[in-house]
Amino acid sequence: MKKASFVPFVLFFCVLSVNTFAQNDIPFGDLPPTNEFGKCYAKCKAADIYETVTKQVLEKEASTKLIKVPAQYETVTETIMTKEGGTNYKVIPAVYETVTETVMVAPERTVLKTIPARYSTESRQVLVSEARGQWVKKRKGPNCFSENPDDCFIVCYEEVPAKYRTEKYKVLATAASTSESTVPAKYKTITQRVVKEPARVVEIPVEPKYTTVSVKRLISPESTTQETIPAVYKSVSERKLVSKGDYGVWTEILCASKQSDSKVREVQTFLSGKGYNPGPIDGILGIQTQNAMLQYQRDNSLPEGNMNLETLRHMGISY
Repeated sequence: MKKASFVPFVLFFCVLSVNTFAQNDIPFGDLPPTNEFGKCYAKCKAADIYETVTKQVLEKEASTKLIKVPAQYETVTETIMTKEGGTNYKVIPAVYETVTETVMVAPERTVLKTIPARYSTESRQVLVSEARGQWVKKRKGPNCFSENPDDCFIVCYEEVPAKYRTEKYKVLATAASTSESTVPAKYKTITQRVVKEPARVVEIPVEPKYTTVSVKRLISPESTTQETIPAVYKSVSERKLVSKGDYGVWTEILCASKQSDSKVREVQTFLSGKGYNPGPIDGILGIQTQNAMLQYQRDNSLPEGNMNLETLRHMGISY
């Protein structure tokens, strides 16, 4: 059984025709196919057909922005002259200028710290003399008849237990170790005079003195780059007319005199039995019944928009 989906009722413009008419009253170039009493025909105009079209609309135009790229430097070691050479004779002094620089006075270094070992004190028994056996003199025994104890010398061989002494000693609990820490380099700002024009010597030159310092050198200057921000689009839907509705052909319909409540109930009962939803079985050709019939007509390629005889024949309903 086919379940009908909800189809909004489409308004059709119908011109009804019976056998009493003047040809001039019909705004069409053709007339119904038969000129017979008791028959009714309809020429219905189909609704305009639209489709929904989605297109991309510019919401924000593309743009650009500037991004600053900072300058880059590197630290290099240079040898500079700290004292101009001279001569033992007449010297035209050098011309100096004063410059301020940051120099390293102490390089980064690693310091090793020794962590001493830790000991614990424990006790142990040390053998002084081992266990041994020895003869031990006893007092006069009952088996000696003389009253003089020296008359009966009694000895017994007995064990002399081992002797121990307790001594304390140290045991290594944690071995000595070292830890390493880094002492950062130290810098200071110095102001010094450097040679702008070297001295000129007349006779014997004196070798100049140099020192090595670290300076920062520019690798690439500060610059800017341009970044492109793409345009932003949004989707917009709009209805577009596909085809204009027009009048179809003359279709024989059930005349109003024959369109009774019972006939409408037959149609409603049939549609309900086929899985369509005509609404209450009340004999009223309302919007729900019209929509259900229209869907049935479309599903079966029948003339649309009215209770025509071809549809009733397809439903098996007498007329």
